[in-house]
Amino acid sequence: MPEPSPSAVPDNGSDASSAAAEVPSAAAFLGRARSVLDLVAARNADPVRRAAGLVADCVAADGVLQAFGTGHSQAAALELAGRAGGLVPSNRISLADLVLRGGDDRDALADPLLERRPGLAARLYELAGVRAGDLFFIVSSSGVNGAVVDMALLARERGHRLIALTSLAHTRAVEPRHPSGRRLADLADVVLDNGAPLGDAVLPMAAGGGPEDGDPGAAQPPAVCGISSLTSALLVQMVVAEAIGRLVERGIPAPVYASANVPGGFERNLLLERRYEGRLHRTAVG
Repeated sequence: MPEPSPSAVPDNGSDASSAAAEVPSAAAFLGRARSVLDLVAARNADPVRRAAGLVADCVAADGVLQAFGTGHSQAAALELAGRAGGLVPSNRISLADLVLRGGDDRDALADPLLERRPGLAARLYELAGVRAGDLFFIVSSSGVNGAVVDMALLARERGHRLIALTSLAHTRAVEPRHPSGRRLADLADVVLDNGAPLGDAVLPMAAGGGPEDGDPGAAQPPAVCGISSLTSALLVQMVVAEAIGRLVERGIPAPVYASANVPGGFERNLLLERRYEGRLHRTAVG
């Protein structure tokens, strides 16, 4: 696991004296987001280069990028897999695969805590049709839930390289939920830190965020506006850009998606996907 690095923003309660009086607003969030994005880009310069090297090596060897995230972390997985301007050899593994390809009843997805259940990874892995040489890119801001750590453990056991996108500030502040006691960041070849604070939200509120008497979350002052979706998307696109640049430098054609909503884009993408037939699972939701 990499050396400790502070969150790119103060913990929700760490600067309450200066920030709590600020009323949340679009301008306040824009200002905070701009500073956080700059810090995250600077602090991840080396991890981005190392991650891009793994991605370029995978694509050059006809591997597929296997992206996995649950909850809001699915947004970052969607930035990597099947994205206009992104690499074609990319597949998103999703809990929904249990229903879409595994035959489970759709009620299985009604459990909001499904991602915390250990034991799902092996089934999702098999449904994805993963091959040797595929690279795993696993996203989880907390990095402690069962399904995420299970998938990381399985990827390592099967010999895959692993890139983790997580919040080091958050993951180090909470106890692992996996029976192994491991966190996602403990298992990765490269860790990208999205810079989000514990709890993700970056604009503190003095009060009014919810129940107060007997509130189980009262130890952490309420805050609004999560930042990890923005910073994670930035890091994904930085890795993709750097990886494609390295492929170009090697003289290797980079298989890149065009937008399906420009003339000829959908047809062009289908031609590129034929090289990876049976390995890329696209649905109406990505």
